[in-house]
Amino acid sequence: MDRFETEQHETEAVVESIEQARRGDAEAQFHFARTFAADDVEAAKWYRLAAEQGHAEAQTYLGSMYSIGEGVPQDDQEAVKWYLLAAEQGNANAQVILGVMYADGEGVPQDHQEAVKWYRL
Repeated sequence: MDRFETEQHETEAVVESIEQARRGDAEAQFHFARTFAADDVEAAKWYRLAAEQGHAEAQTYLGSMYSIGEGVPQDDQEAVKWYLLAAEQGNANAQVILGVMYADGEGVPQDHQEAVKWYRL
C-alpha cells in the first residue's frame, strides 16, 4: 500500500468512526470525544451521549469534566453521579476518585468509611 492509499484508508476509517458515533455507537462516541471534538463543550456532549448508554470510561471522563468545570459548569454533585455510575461497573479510576470525593466531602457528605470502601475495591 502506498502513502496515498494509506491516507485514503485512514480517512475512510475516520469517516466511518464519525458515522458510527452519529448513529449512537457508545464506543465511537467516546472515541470521537477524545479524538475529534473541537473543544471541551463538544467533547462533553459526546461523552454524555456515550455515558448515558452506560459507557464506564465516558462516565469517568464526564465526571472529571464536571469536577473541574471543563466544558460544563463545575458541579461536584454531578461529578459524583457520573463517577458512581462508572465505579459501580468496576472502573478503577472512578472508584479511586469517588473515594477521594468522600474523604474530602466534595459533592457528598464527608464519609471516611465510604471513602475506604471505594479505595479497597
